[in-house]
Amino acid sequence: MAIRAFAYRRSLVRLCFTAAAASLFIGGARAADGPFTGVTQQMQKFADDHRYSGAVTLIAENGKIQNVSVVGIADLEKQTPMAEDTLFGIMSMTKPISATALMILVDEAKLSLDDPVEKYIPAFTNSKLTSGEPVRGLTIRRLLTHTSGLTGDQQCKDSLEATANMLAARPFAFQPNDKWEYGPSINVIGRIIEVTSGQPYDEFVTERILRPLAMNDSTYHLTDEQQARLAKLYKHSGDPQVLVPAERWGGAGTADCVPNPSGGLFSTAHDMFRFYQTILNGGELDGQRIVSQDAVKQMTTVQTGNLKTGFTPGNGWGLGWCIVREPQDVTSMLSPGSFGHGGAYGTEGWVDPVKKRILVLMFQDGAIGNSDGSDIRKEFQRAAVEALEKK
Repeated sequence: MAIRAFAYRRSLVRLCFTAAAASLFIGGARAADGPFTGVTQQMQKFADDHRYSGAVTLIAENGKIQNVSVVGIADLEKQTPMAEDTLFGIMSMTKPISATALMILVDEAKLSLDDPVEKYIPAFTNSKLTSGEPVRGLTIRRLLTHTSGLTGDQQCKDSLEATANMLAARPFAFQPNDKWEYGPSINVIGRIIEVTSGQPYDEFVTERILRPLAMNDSTYHLTDEQQARLAKLYKHSGDPQVLVPAERWGGAGTADCVPNPSGGLFSTAHDMFRFYQTILNGGELDGQRIVSQDAVKQMTTVQTGNLKTGFTPGNGWGLGWCIVREPQDVTSMLSPGSFGHGGAYGTEGWVDPVKKRILVLMFQDGAIGNSDGSDIRKEFQRAAVEALEKK
């Protein structure tokens, strides 16, 4: 595939410009018109430099989409341009959706954030640290904030029940609430949703969040039609000018995959906008209330005290969300209190509740090297906010 990928290199720039030009006539905003020209140019530059095969970005303010920019290629082998309805594996952008599903059950008084996890998954009764010391004080809240002590691999094994039992038997890295460390805690949340609701995790999310919000392209199991619109996953070969296919994490998207609460969703920029706008509105969109205003406030308020959290400085952690406490560097264009989440393949979404803005970035980097502090994310946010302030 590396040899074939080399053949794509010459055509990549030409196709990127073709896709960018096509995007002028898609959707409600013209990507190259007015103040948003800089956004398209910046994202096109990353495509021209072979940082990714292509990308879709969406910028919204005051409840309205202001711009959608589409650049590059979704499938290099078929030479399929990116489009507004291209699907992406959003990886850890799934986590806030899983957290919202859990908070629906809190709203319905079916569980409490400070309930012990063993109440719903008895296997956690006997959990221990690496030292052999019993784990104490593991609550649902600690799972949602990544202060549980569960660390490491976030993939699922056979079922969410089996995954939760496996995690309960795995040594914890530290006592709950002693520190923050990213890990598989949200997979346990998925199992608690199943136990409490009596439904499979993915069915509950689809019935209570995705379908009411008309997030029709958000799914854990891709149809044939959706597969055709999926942005392929690429990584760099030994030559930085050559992109080669990469394998998707955990077999995600296939009919028989275990729906992963930590990173199993596929979605589009437009669908993610609808979810973020719902949270920005306090839990409601187009007359559909998904979750209470109180639940939204809890999710988007720092729950981790003075613990050092996240992968960039100045952040705290809410319930399933990263919260910007002190904007700096990659978050410097956001207001204090902004909340969002990234995904390992390069996707990210931010909600600025002060400026009433939503920023969505979608591309697929199979090297899983696009960190929260990457220049691609930083330059998109800079260009997006500068454009909004010019219009």
